Amino acid sequence: MNTIELVAPAGSPEALDAAIGAGADAVYLGVKNFNARLRTTNFAYSQVEAAIRTLRRMGKRCYITVNTVFEQREADRMYQLLNYLSRIEPDGIIVQDFGVAYMARRHFPSLKLHASTQMNIASDRGVNILSKRGVSRVVLARELALEEIRDIRSKTNVELEVFVHGALCISESGLCLFSSFLGGKSANRGMCAQACRRMYRTASCASEEGYFFSPADLQMIEKIPFLADAGVNAFKIEGRMKSADYAGVVVSAYRMAIDSLGGGEGQTAEAIERAKRILQNDFAREKTLFHYDSHADLSFLNPRKTGGVGIALGKILKVRKKGEDCQGLIAYGNTPVAEGDSIRVHSSNDRRRLSHKVTTVEMAGSDAWISIPPDFTVGDDVFLIQTKAMSWRESLRESRRRQPIIPKNTGMFKRAPGHEKAPCVELAGRGKVGAGATSGAKKPKSAKILPEGLYAAVSHISDLYAAQSIKPVKAILTLNTDALDHLLNIHGKRKQPLPFRADDIILALDPFFPQALESFFPEAVPRLCREGYRMFEINNPAHVSLFRNFAVELIAGPYLYAFNRFAAAFIQELGVNYIVSPLENNRQNLERTFERQERSSVFVPVFAYPALFRIRNDLSPLYPWERFSDNQDERFSLITERNKSGAAGPGAGESLVVPEKPFSIVDKIPFLREAGFRRFILDFSGPALKKKEYKTVMAAAQEGAPLPNASRFNWKGGFFHDDGK
Repeated sequence: MNTIELVAPAGSPEALDAAIGAGADAVYLGVKNFNARLRTTNFAYSQVEAAIRTLRRMGKRCYITVNTVFEQREADRMYQLLNYLSRIEPDGIIVQDFGVAYMARRHFPSLKLHASTQMNIASDRGVNILSKRGVSRVVLARELALEEIRDIRSKTNVELEVFVHGALCISESGLCLFSSFLGGKSANRGMCAQACRRMYRTASCASEEGYFFSPADLQMIEKIPFLADAGVNAFKIEGRMKSADYAGVVVSAYRMAIDSLGGGEGQTAEAIERAKRILQNDFAREKTLFHYDSHADLSFLNPRKTGGVGIALGKILKVRKKGEDCQGLIAYGNTPVAEGDSIRVHSSNDRRRLSHKVTTVEMAGSDAWISIPPDFTVGDDVFLIQTKAMSWRESLRESRRRQPIIPKNTGMFKRAPGHEKAPCVELAGRGKVGAGATSGAKKPKSAKILPEGLYAAVSHISDLYAAQSIKPVKAILTLNTDALDHLLNIHGKRKQPLPFRADDIILALDPFFPQALESFFPEAVPRLCREGYRMFEINNPAHVSLFRNFAVELIAGPYLYAFNRFAAAFIQELGVNYIVSPLENNRQNLERTFERQERSSVFVPVFAYPALFRIRNDLSPLYPWERFSDNQDERFSLITERNKSGAAGPGAGESLVVPEKPFSIVDKIPFLREAGFRRFILDFSGPALKKKEYKTVMAAAQEGAPLPNASRFNWKGGFFHDDGK
């Protein structure tokens, strides 16, 4: 059995001490910028350097999170950060942005690269593509089953890391746009506002409320032997937003389980049972194995359970003012509350959530008056998130065990990012980079087969007929199982000729490419090419390997996140000439990223119903409704197997959440043309639209007129920035 590394979160110096004290082999932590948990404490530069030095002396490892995308204007700061990290020599950096990987590999080759789960790698094809470009470890997407992980392991030598404990996202790893759509707080920028944890209300006649998209927390403690047997190299615990107590408790449980491996089934079973009892004190949500056994299992969702963490104490029964304190009466059940404990109160309408340290507890028969934050009232929910007794025991244990990892005086650690300029990166002109074809395959002439103008994207074969009515220069069709049946006439589904010829259709691949599809596409691609389909939009690194030895034109879709020139250069190295701007992008960044002479190779989405959540489950058995809204009366649609024609993705069983209000900048097309952009996408995939709606959008695009009741997404305001930069 391979040696397994236990990787723990360190969101603060206290959590770092607790994780190492409890037996973690490695920790991952973030600095002030460019990491996926910007709202946590993070570390000063001197603290990072001190931590790395101490951990190395202890035989432990330290990984630095640089797992967000960066804009072109931030290239200098990213370069400065990577230069600094190359000097203090962490054991690895965890990256999401292809631009970070490109910059590090070209200029700081001593840095070991770990692909973040946010990079959405879920297949051996994706793992091996990254391995060839300098990545030594891949943190796999969280939506995989055990057999998929086992299959990936059998087809790659790259180190594999998987999450075994902690909070989950409802959206497929790295593909959530919900928080960004609501206000520029992008999950891809470490600013997630946790839209999945909110309460929503259905728009049906029998309206109901619930936490429809708030998953339970992952807990894989009982599956540790099987994951180890599958060849996983590292087990990762989520939780850089959590307390030191959480880190200590969870790490100690998984340490116990890992150390029992190889000692016989009885010893391992006993250790796991003891570990499960320890984990009852992690003060988190209900637990789930997520997709470990089956993607059809929806037990990880319970709409009646709040999206908050902690042990539920119940609802506030009464409220009173006593001295300076506001107090709430709660039923005093099996979970007692003491002064010094920490609680979290959620308003019944889910608009406020606030943590509070209890200052007073007064018994009232079988109930108790406890101090609560002001402005909460009867019916609001109360959760216990930490006990004073537990915190005291843990801190005492750690203080006896060793000195803190980071010394109080860090004055000797003076290194910090400098003021260097990022080097210029040249992008190849159109036609200078092979598009996925080998030297033996004759490549199509890009400019001829991808003319300038308006492109119409649809998700179903039937929508091609509506798209034809607006006469786009080309159609973009989502390549799902329904589409393949028609295109290849697999089951005799083709009842009539398609409204577009094969060389007028671009086939768009789903961004989530799990191992379960490993044998599906390699068989389909040659047949599609023989049928004349030679243009493909790819949205996952794994897709590139599907087109080796085929003379095709590849377009990098919006989910490859080309937010900077370095990411664009990485994509071009994959053999891709054309790039679709990410849906989250803004005009200033788009123009900074691409020089005027390069802009004709960029597709700009100007209309779309962006997929805010992409979910690897068919939610229709759980949710029969389609439309819902939040407490701000923003309205959305849930697209499932029940309310769409055909499958949502090649593997079927996928659900999407889209806004009722589309993204539109069709009135900006004249200005974009002036700036040198020549190709624009009207994306009609998502909710079913009528032919009249297609024509309305096309007319507005041709006239440069604004569409009413539409969102600009981040086009004007850009990403939300805490630092105002």
